[in-house]
Amino acid sequence: MFSIKSALAKPFAKRVKKSILKWANNPIETQEKVFQELISTAAATQFGKDHNFIGINNHNDFVKAVPVRDYEDLKPYVERVVAGEEDILWKGKPIYFAKTSGTTSGAKYIPLTKESMPTHVEAARNAILMYIAETGNSKFVDGKMIFLQGSPILEKKNGIELGRLSGIVAHYVPNYLQKNRMPSWETNCIEDWETKVNAIVDETLPENMTVISGIPSWVQMYFEKIKEKTNKNVGDVFKNFSLFIFGGVNYEPYKAKFESLIGRKVDSIELYPASEGFFAFQDKQNEKGMLLQLNSGIFYEFIKADEFFEDSPKRITIKDVEVGVNYVMIISTNAGLWAYNIGDTIEFTSIKPYRVIVSGRIKHFISAFGEHVIGKEVEQALQEAVEGSNIQVTEFTVAPQINPTEGLPYHEWFIEFENEPENLLELEEKIDKSLQKQNSYYFDLIEGKVLRPLKITLIKKEGFKNYMKSIGKLGGQNKLPRLSNGRDIATSLIKLNLTK
Repeated sequence: MFSIKSALAKPFAKRVKKSILKWANNPIETQEKVFQELISTAAATQFGKDHNFIGINNHNDFVKAVPVRDYEDLKPYVERVVAGEEDILWKGKPIYFAKTSGTTSGAKYIPLTKESMPTHVEAARNAILMYIAETGNSKFVDGKMIFLQGSPILEKKNGIELGRLSGIVAHYVPNYLQKNRMPSWETNCIEDWETKVNAIVDETLPENMTVISGIPSWVQMYFEKIKEKTNKNVGDVFKNFSLFIFGGVNYEPYKAKFESLIGRKVDSIELYPASEGFFAFQDKQNEKGMLLQLNSGIFYEFIKADEFFEDSPKRITIKDVEVGVNYVMIISTNAGLWAYNIGDTIEFTSIKPYRVIVSGRIKHFISAFGEHVIGKEVEQALQEAVEGSNIQVTEFTVAPQINPTEGLPYHEWFIEFENEPENLLELEEKIDKSLQKQNSYYFDLIEGKVLRPLKITLIKKEGFKNYMKSIGKLGGQNKLPRLSNGRDIATSLIKLNLTK
């Protein structure tokens, strides 16, 4: 059936693509313009005065004047903003605080300003429009769309509204999509995640769902409940479901399980959103990586991950980055974050245009023996090992076993399978070989008999879900760390009797 909405989406998508290509094809000039605008706008703020922004003319000046900070280091300024003071990190006051749960500092309050807020919404919209421009597929705009997200109920703190970023963004759904949007406001406000997912299943089952989005692990839970309730594949329940939008974690480890739950392949778009900024989105279906948002009020710096913990690691801009190097991403934004370490590591897959993948977290790695294994490496090793088999992984995490009861230390992989491998030893060997191939330090430690090859510990069905529930982090934007340099998660899994 002909639809005005889907017909209009195509010319609109072409227009947006043209404007994106304009800055993507002029990356260095675009970033320089963003840098100068940020510095001049914030020169009169408290932070700008404390760091002599008026004397900053270029990146070298900025490096000398503004040290890299994480949330803890920036906290004294943030606390003044939270207390209601104006012109501290950015001009005026923020319009929201995105509240996130920090591991060391309790709740974190990330400011969102009237300049930064639109960039979160536009980037998500542009990701969909670039997909339409590339594929010509716009029929899905007539169906129902769902985003599994946090509650949109906002609190107030000194006159400023605060909540989860996904809950804040729920207030910005454009009018033309309001009728298509699921779940209902009431359901979205349910705090308990399992109750919420059950309510979403009931609401969406009779609908023409065409777009489903969220963090893969939580969407998987939604899909499993649909299959349980209907005894059908998700693709048979929602015959017009054609687009999966995700962010937050790598989709590859979940892909085989998803395709089995859906019963067919669907296109997907990867996003890289965070409370601190919307950094990138997938702009091409057949290109690896996501287009870095260079024109969104964010100035980027990069530090090589293996130099990050040195005394004065070198900070570079996009003009000096290389493909395939693991970098810690540092941001300065029009929300008032300055030389801010968000904790993510990224790799460039392309520099014409600048595309990135998220390779892990600078704090989530294993280097108990100097191997510095990162998230991307363990995900790739597992993916290569199960390729071409019928093994489906539900979830996994990795920790070092430094003091085994016997033999050499090793990496312990805690894996929950949908269908377990017939030969666990063979799978262990395949994963280990892939990891050795990717990481020369790990290879040397195995060869030098400092470590023995990895071991898999099986996790019971729904074990990871029960673990996340036990720490109060079930659902929403919460993610299980792929790697830990210690055994806190491993110990909890064993203590909770979640291992087989």
